[in-house]
This record gives sequence, C-alpha cells and structure tokens, in this order.
Amino acid sequence: MRRHHNHDDSSPHSAVPLAPPGGAPSIPPGQAPLAPPGGASLAPPGIPAASVARDTGTADYLAKRQLRRGAAGWVLLAGLGIAYVIAGDFSGWNLGLAVGGWGGLLIAFALMGLMYTGIVLGLAEMSSALPTSGAGYGFARRALGPLGGYATGIAVLIEYSIAPAAVSIFIGGYVQALGLFTLAHPWPIYLVCYVLFVGIHLRGVGEALRVLFVIAAIAVLTLIATIIGLIPRFDVANLFTIAPTDAPGASPFLPFGIPGVLACLVFGIWFFLAVEGVPLAAEESTNPARDMPRGIIAALAVLVLLGAAMLILIPGVGGASTMGASDNPLPEALRIAYGQGSVLATIVNYAGLAGLVASFFSIIFAYSRQLFALSRAGYLPRVLSLTGTRRTPYLALIVPGTIGFLLATAIGDGGLLMNITVFGAAVSYVLLMVSHIVLRLRAPDLPRSYRTPGGIVTTGIALVLAVVAVISTFVVDVRAASITAAVFVGFLAYYWFVSRHRIVSSAPEEEFARISDATGELS
Repeated sequence: MRRHHNHDDSSPHSAVPLAPPGGAPSIPPGQAPLAPPGGASLAPPGIPAASVARDTGTADYLAKRQLRRGAAGWVLLAGLGIAYVIAGDFSGWNLGLAVGGWGGLLIAFALMGLMYTGIVLGLAEMSSALPTSGAGYGFARRALGPLGGYATGIAVLIEYSIAPAAVSIFIGGYVQALGLFTLAHPWPIYLVCYVLFVGIHLRGVGEALRVLFVIAAIAVLTLIATIIGLIPRFDVANLFTIAPTDAPGASPFLPFGIPGVLACLVFGIWFFLAVEGVPLAAEESTNPARDMPRGIIAALAVLVLLGAAMLILIPGVGGASTMGASDNPLPEALRIAYGQGSVLATIVNYAGLAGLVASFFSIIFAYSRQLFALSRAGYLPRVLSLTGTRRTPYLALIVPGTIGFLLATAIGDGGLLMNITVFGAAVSYVLLMVSHIVLRLRAPDLPRSYRTPGGIVTTGIALVLAVVAVISTFVVDVRAASITAAVFVGFLAYYWFVSRHRIVSSAPEEEFARISDATGELS
C-alpha cells in the first residue's frame, strides 16, 4: 500500500499500520494512543475510533479540524434539505414554460423528480453506511478511489459555491423590485447577504440551523398560503395558452415538441436542486445512521408536493404564456386572480424573500462542509479545513463566500451562474449513482442501516436520467456548460500535479476507504 507523506507543519505523520479485520490498528512500540479531552473519540460517527491514527501529529491535525457533534436531529436535517431548494419554488422554474410549454415542463418535472428520488434513496443508503462530512466525496472515494472521490467532491463544490452567488443576485433584484432600496448597483445587497449569513454560520452550526429552520418555515407557509389562495381560481385551459410551433411532435400539450422537453430538463432540476446536500451535515447530526435517511427522504417528499402544486396552480391561474415570462410568478398569479390590490399578493411578495434567503443561507453551509472535507483530506489546501473554538470551519466559510461575492458583483447574471450550478450538480449525480452501484456490487456486506428500495435498479434509472441532464445543460446554455467543464478540468489538473501527492491518509474518508480496501484484500 502506498503512503502519501506530507511535509508542512500542519501535516499528520505517517498513518498507523492497519490491523486485520476485527482488530485495532497497531501502535508503534513505546507510543501511547492519544485521545481528545474527556476521552471523546476523534472518529466521526459511524467510523470506529480505533481506525483513527494515533500518533501525536495525526491527533493534533484532526483535533484542529473538528465539527460540533449532535447539533441536528432528523427534523432539522429535513428542514435543511427543504431550505436548500425552496427558492426554486418561488421563481426560475417558470421560465421552462417559455421553452417547453406546460406539457414539456410537466414531463421534465416528472423525469427529474424520478431522478432525484433515485438519487435521494441512494444517498440515504450511502450516508447511513459512510456518515462523514465529505458526503458525495466520501461515498465516491470509497467506491471509485481517490480520483473519483475528488472529482465528485469538486463537482459538488462547484454547485454549492456558485449557487449562493446566483441567489444573491436574485435577492438583490427582489429587494430593488420591492422598493426597499434604490441603488445604482446592487453589490451592497450582495455584500450584506454574505457578511450577515456567513457570520451566523461562524457562530456555530446549531445556531445556524435553528435560524435556518425558522426562515424555511416562513417560506413553506408562504407557499401553502399561495396554494390555498389559487385553488378556487384554477382553470385547466390556462395551462395551454401557448400556441403550438412547427417543432417535431408539437401539439397543444407540447407546443415546442420533443426538443422542448429536453430544454425543460434544466428547469425541472430547479424544483429539487441541492436537496442532495443533506448528508454534508452527517458529522454534526445526532445519529447519522438513523437521521440521514429520515431527513433527506422527508425533505424530498415535501419538495415534490410543493413543486407539483406550483407547477399546476401558477400557470393554471396566470396562464402558461404569461407566467413563462414572469420574474415573480407567485404574486403575479395572485394579482391576476384577485386584482392588483390583492393583500395576499403583497404578503407573498415580501415573504417570498424568505425563500431566497433560506436557500442562500443553507447552501453556504453546504459549500463549507464539502470544502472542509476535501481540505482535511489534503485534496485542497489544508488550511481551509481549520476549525475555530466554535467548531466551525471558518476559512471554508469565508473563502468561497468572498469568491461568490466577487462573481456576483462582476458578472451580475444570475441565470448564467445558475446554469453553471446545474452543470456541476448533474456531473456529481452521475458520479454519485455510479458510486452507489459500485458499492452494492463490490461491498455488499458493508453495514447499512438503510437500504435503497429496488437497489441498483433504482439508482441505475437515476444514473441514466443524470446523464441526460448533463447533455441537456449544453442544449440550454452552451456557454455555462463550457465554462463549468473548463473549471472542472482545471481542478482535475490540480489533482494530478498537486493533490495526489498530498493526500492525508488519516482523514476519516481516506482512512475508512483504506481500511475497507485492506479488509477486502485480507478476506
């Protein structure tokens, strides 16, 4: 087995030799095992304490990179999953009406809903077996090796680092449209968003998740109020107000034909984008093996119901052609139903800001945990995984936040940034589903407290749909897909020239994979 040696002051020493299955790692003669104060284990939940390297350098390295345990139960995790996505129910998805019609967007919603169901069920199984903050990177590392794990982690990191920049642009536009501020350029709004919500995350994960849960609850109640207000005014005829074109397969149901369905897939993703980030909180949950499957499945169930209601009621009241061009579809549909002076429309208009804030706030958490895990394992600069006295990875919060603010200010195109986000997400889905299938085939005896219904058939279907989603990103926005692909290749080059020589073998995801590989060889 090849070991990677590290030469900087923050590096751990060489890893402890592996023991046979069922035994503990051997300790060099004369060296006592170290433990953190109070006898607590340095190992993340679900990883045997004995598997953590015991030499002084390693103990010190991991001690400086500890997250707060037991901060979230499954209800908070479900709230986190809903918060990741909730902004997509308020706006963005409706633009798919203009490229595929209601029928095209309905099919895209169904296909992407099926894809996300497979993804979530697969992640629920993998997160119960491998509960570390690396999540996607950790799962793929165990299944596909260091390069596969790194590639998956980078795809997830691109998704979560760029998404807040896009959402901050939407928040800026929303605030100005409401007349709350009049600014020549909305960059001060972007700055306030990042400083305020990164600051809350720096206070600690428990505090951040509780604030997030309240904001997400306001957003959900706003959607429920919208649903109740629109049901009496629904008219099926409004769903088909776009005239058929001459595209192949065009009809009143599919006015843009089959090509319109493919173009709508990206907008179908907006109903669910980022829910897969729930396992990133594994090391901070109360009982990850139990809570992760419950939290992520509950979140998806709520999102499917809310998304379906928006897809049916908004164009069913406001008209598909009108809603397809709207920047603010919920209050606009309510004004069409009840007049320009509608009190409910005004309330929803202001409360809709909570949906954008909830997604912005929660995705900051996601990017920080993925960056933390990749940095802790040495794939990215190790300093980025240092945690402070409140057990939060402060540089993993601040550095991507600074980059996101600069991107939002310099580019100012939320649509472009969101399409970059979708491309990164779709690539990660492909790799994650491959990981689930590989783990089922190569590690059938890996302890799993939850097993995906349908097994590899379920995740195989999700894999095929994820590949189609990657292709569709080039159909919708070649520029965004090409930019993301170039950035992704750049990160792969960094792995080849730098990362693979600096991997920290005692990082939880790395050590788990090495122990599992060694166990497999011995058995």
